[in-house]
Amino acid sequence: MKELTRYFYYFFLEKGFSENAAEYLNLIIGISILTAILFITDLISKKVFAAIFKAYASRSKNTFDDYLVKNKTFDYLAHIIPLSLIIWILPELFIAFPTAEKYLELLFDIMAIVLIIWILRSVLRTFRDFLKSLPSFKDKPIDSYVQVFMIFVWFIGAILIFSSITGKSIWTFLTALGAMSAIILLIFKDTILGFVASIQVAVNDTVRIGDWITMEKYGADGDVIEINLSSVKVQNFDKTITTIPTYNLISESFRNWRGMMDSGGRRIKRSLLIKTSSIAFLSEEDHKRLESIELIKDYLKTAQSIIDSFNKEHNIDKSVPVNGRNLSNMGVFRIYVESYLENHPYINKDMTIMSRQLAPTAQGTPLEIYAFSNDKVWKNYEKIMADIFDHLLSTIPYFNLEVFELNYPTKN
Repeated sequence: MKELTRYFYYFFLEKGFSENAAEYLNLIIGISILTAILFITDLISKKVFAAIFKAYASRSKNTFDDYLVKNKTFDYLAHIIPLSLIIWILPELFIAFPTAEKYLELLFDIMAIVLIIWILRSVLRTFRDFLKSLPSFKDKPIDSYVQVFMIFVWFIGAILIFSSITGKSIWTFLTALGAMSAIILLIFKDTILGFVASIQVAVNDTVRIGDWITMEKYGADGDVIEINLSSVKVQNFDKTITTIPTYNLISESFRNWRGMMDSGGRRIKRSLLIKTSSIAFLSEEDHKRLESIELIKDYLKTAQSIIDSFNKEHNIDKSVPVNGRNLSNMGVFRIYVESYLENHPYINKDMTIMSRQLAPTAQGTPLEIYAFSNDKVWKNYEKIMADIFDHLLSTIPYFNLEVFELNYPTKN
């Protein structure tokens, strides 16, 4: 190797050039040839070495190697060959220029460290993409773990680079970092908090990618699309993106709708405001008319039979309606609502179905419908709920009930 790198030096000496001139000319020609060789070697390495692995990956059934190709791992590996070649030739080429050789060796050592970091980064990204493709890891915060590893890799790389530049041992830097721990904690406070939060979120299964969460403080109401070391990205239903600091997911409260999505239904909880003055006992005429409604026909017969027996047994004077037991239009309507919901095809029968009367208000007496739609898709859920209340609002007059309305004065 020495004869090759010094060939032009001896050639120019034979031609009568001074030693100084021969050295510089030899160096210039050597660098030019070396640059050309490195360029060609790098090109061949990328075309041949990387192409072989890309061809193998395209034929392989395993998807991991496909992600290696996607993240250019083989392209980075191909750079090792020309970099190793220049580090090997450099001492011989610059034998007459020790100072320049020293700085160039340092430069290429740093390049080697950076190249190794880039290779490790591409491998970590490959693991990230591969794990995200697996159903068991699809909702896990893989980005956070990759970022933590990359911080560690860059930290080690920075120490190695500074050690190479200063000529100090690695332990010297670690000792100095120990003394500067307070400053480091201050600088990397958000990163450390994010790292701790990411671990807690993963271990406690607080949030997964794909969860629907609501956090009013940040205006977030949508699906989690990304969890990384510093933030959680939420795509709201209006397609805007809200970014929430990861640490806030464990330090502040938010609503996760995963429980509803995993359950058998989505809750319907809405009230009808019944005009209180329209609530009354059923007359015999009302009773006969309501018996024609299929959903409450059997209930009316059974309930009226029980009431008549009770009143007769206790000698109740029914000349005054308030005496004894009676059926009211509001009570019968409640039974109708429950029967209607129990027979509705889109209501989950295995979950709570209830029609209950709430405390009267100045706007009327609320009759709350509490049930669960078996279709949890937002659009379908809203349609089902609207259909139910359309029907109930249309039914109310049959029970001689009225819905509370604000009567605004008309203009003359």
